[in-house]
Amino acid sequence: MGSRRFVRVLPAAMIVGGALFDYFTPPAFTAVPMFAAAPLIAAPFFGLGATLRIGLAGVVAIAAMRLSTGDLPGAVPFIEMLTVFTVSCQAAVINQVVRRGNDQLASARIIAETAMRAVLPAPPERIGGLQVAARYEAAQADEFVGGDLYAAAETPYGVRLVLGDVRGKGLDAVGAVAVVIGAFREAAEQEKSLEGVAQRLERALARESVRRGNLDAFEGFVTAVLAEIPPGAQGVRVVNRGHPDPLLLHGDGAVEALTPSEPALPLGMDLEARPDRSDEWELPAGGTLLFYTDGLTEARDADGVFYDPAERLRGRLFPGPEELLSALTDDVRRHTGGVSTDDMALLAVARPGRGQPDRRRTVKIVKGAPRSVTEGPRSA
Repeated sequence: MGSRRFVRVLPAAMIVGGALFDYFTPPAFTAVPMFAAAPLIAAPFFGLGATLRIGLAGVVAIAAMRLSTGDLPGAVPFIEMLTVFTVSCQAAVINQVVRRGNDQLASARIIAETAMRAVLPAPPERIGGLQVAARYEAAQADEFVGGDLYAAAETPYGVRLVLGDVRGKGLDAVGAVAVVIGAFREAAEQEKSLEGVAQRLERALARESVRRGNLDAFEGFVTAVLAEIPPGAQGVRVVNRGHPDPLLLHGDGAVEALTPSEPALPLGMDLEARPDRSDEWELPAGGTLLFYTDGLTEARDADGVFYDPAERLRGRLFPGPEELLSALTDDVRRHTGGVSTDDMALLAVARPGRGQPDRRRTVKIVKGAPRSVTEGPRSA
């Protein structure tokens, strides 16, 4: 804000400063460069009328000073006024070029943002008896184009969710997001298993990469985490394809990372075509699932310390997922000082309930064999 105010007053200050310089210096010195610079400085930041008025003020200032000294009319004053007038006309042209470029950029940004919002609509606040909230935080405040994605759908098999991150940025990444979201919406309704949904996404990316020529032309890969909460069940199934581990926030303030029992490659990189494998956790009443992209965990403060969502959220309670995401995004801004280098997508799903669940009762199920989550994951 301070730099913006400085730019707003600088052209007028140049005119006033030039007049004072001319008044207090010998006749051999001239302030014409200051009068000529004023409209050039105004051109990128002011409107056309203001730019021309500043140029006219420079011409009038020269005429008034030369008239007071008795040098007007004369060849030198005429050349000085002609110089400032010519530069002012050039500043007007620059102003229109900049304005046209800004209009085109704004139009392109609006189109891209509209397309992105069409691909990533805000999910309903309640889906299948669960509370849902989602956020997309762009690295640049005036941009909404990136490769982060999320979706939530109520299906015959329960509430199904996906959150992911496409490698790359820009419109190519938006194209990849559209492919993944489109495939998810169709597969979530048709596939009986969460593993089947993941394989449909894999095939959709493979088809698109072939259509575009090669993987690099289509961004290459997508890290993603898929989840399924069956109707009436107290658990959640998760397939993690190379994505940061989701967090489970308990009603007593405890926070746990849902680490997969077997690591898997991102979508588009499973060169061995290994079958997907889901893990299952209990989702108790009052519990909240938090899915996020690496824009959250890679946010750094002035000392280069990465943001740790599990540590920052531990011991805190939130009325609902919307409040959780609001508090989380505010905390990230404070941590980074408002300077972000990567986009961030957040998806929170809460099972309503007032109870204070016992953390020891939360179990992880691998192929039907329950065990305590406090034990490290092991192969079944």
